[in-house]
Parts: sequence; C-alpha cells; structure tokens
Amino acid sequence: MFWTRLISGIVLVLIALATIITGGPVLLVTLLLVSLAGMNEFYGALLVVRRNKAQKHVEGAEYKARSKDAVDEPDTAVNLLSASGFIGAIVYYIALYMGQPLFYLLGITVTFLLAMFVYVFSYPKYKAEQITACLFGMIYLAVMLGFIYLTRCLESGKILVWLIFLSSWGSDTCAYCVGRLIGKHKMAPVLSPKKSVEGGIGGVVGAALLGAVYAAVFKQQIVGYAIICGAGALISMVGDLAASAVKRDKGIKDYGKLIPGHGGILDRFDSVIFTAPIIYFLSLAVLGLY
Repeated sequence: MFWTRLISGIVLVLIALATIITGGPVLLVTLLLVSLAGMNEFYGALLVVRRNKAQKHVEGAEYKARSKDAVDEPDTAVNLLSASGFIGAIVYYIALYMGQPLFYLLGITVTFLLAMFVYVFSYPKYKAEQITACLFGMIYLAVMLGFIYLTRCLESGKILVWLIFLSSWGSDTCAYCVGRLIGKHKMAPVLSPKKSVEGGIGGVVGAALLGAVYAAVFKQQIVGYAIICGAGALISMVGDLAASAVKRDKGIKDYGKLIPGHGGILDRFDSVIFTAPIIYFLSLAVLGLY
C-alpha cells in the first residue's frame, strides 16, 4: 500500500510538472479531463448517476436507514443529467481558452439550462436534489480547478501557479507532521478525528514558510508569497473537510479508485479545488497583478 501510494504520488507530480510547465492547451485539456473525472465521482456520490465500486463498499442497511433523501440510485454511470454538467464544463474550458471573461459564465449557464431542460422533459425521472447536484458539481470541479489555468496565465504565472500546490499539499504534510508530534486538540472530531488544531496551525505556518523560501529561490516578493501561501493553506483545510463532510453524509469512504493508493480525483484534489481560486485572487490583490 505504501509503495503504491508513493509511486502514484510521484506519477501525479510528474504529470503536474509536465502539464503546468507546458501550459496552454496541454494544461487546459488536462484540467478538463481531471474535472470531468471528478464530476463523475461527485455525481455518483450524490446519486446523479450510479455509484462506482469505491462508493458502494461501505453502503448498506445502516446508511439507508439514516439517509434523509428519497433519491433512488440511477442504473447508469452516465445519463442526460450528468451529460448536462459535462457539456457545461467543456463549454467553460473553451471559454477559458478564448480568454473572454464575460464568456466564463456561459458554461454555468449552459449547465443550468440543459439540466432544467432534462428535468422538465423527463419529469418525474429526476429529483430537484439531483438537478442542484448537477450544477453544483460543475462549479465545484470544473470552475474551481479552472483557476489553475487562470493563475498560470498571469504575469509570472509559471512561478505563481505552484503556490496552489505548496499551500495545499505542502500544508497537508506540515499539518500531519506537527499533529503527530504535538497534536492534542481535535479540529473536527466528527469529520476527521486525526486532524488537530496544533496540526492546522503548523500547516498554515509551514505553508507560509514554504512560500517564503520558494519566493527567495525565484527572487519574488517574500512577504507576499508567504501571505498568499498561508491564506491558501487555511482555505485548503476547509476544502479537505468539505469533501469529508460529503462522504460522511453519503456514507462512503472514498470517491473513487482512479489513483491507486489515494482514491479518486476528489480524494486527492479536495484541498486544491478550494485553494486554486484563493491563490489566483490573492495574487491579484497582494502582488498587484490586477
């Protein structure tokens, strides 16, 4: 298990290096594929489509007894409703490539209109909760991950974009180490019993220090990079806990098995999803790139 996780992690890093350094259409297409895979996992968890194998193995009578929703599990892995989200995501990434900010809303609009079209003309096949999940999943994955591309397109974006991963994966590592050493007070005992307040503080401080060192190496604004990474780390914890909350609510352990040893896209990129837009906007505000 350890070696599987390690090898998968190395492969992820290599893919990230290759696509982000290259940038342009290569990065855009990679993010689109990651978004579509993550959306499919999310749609399975919220019963927009049939659940995958990873989402089924802890489901049982206990989950069904405590479930408050009346949505029956669909019998297909892809349907018209999920296709609405996928089409909206594709439209959104085409708009990103065109570089027309006003068109960015087009992807969300397309998803909403298509989902409502499917809802109305196939009624009562889908529930209102599934329509909401369809739009939310598109925003949660496609729009939020799209900020990696937008950050890469900024001035000095080739350097700035790595702050997204430093503040998410870096803070996660720092939080784990500090938590193991001195962690005593639980941060969110129901959602993640192993996370501690001390570990959280260590993650934020560690990410800020990583940002400062990174800035010094590339001769950038040390204080600005430290602030951006520290704030990103704080938000990344919310992303991690949010993904855990959905899993707890829906009675699943992992979102998928796409990445051996790590789970699904949402299991590995949960914090990055929240960090990406924060790094983008903080880069504009703190570094004066707007």
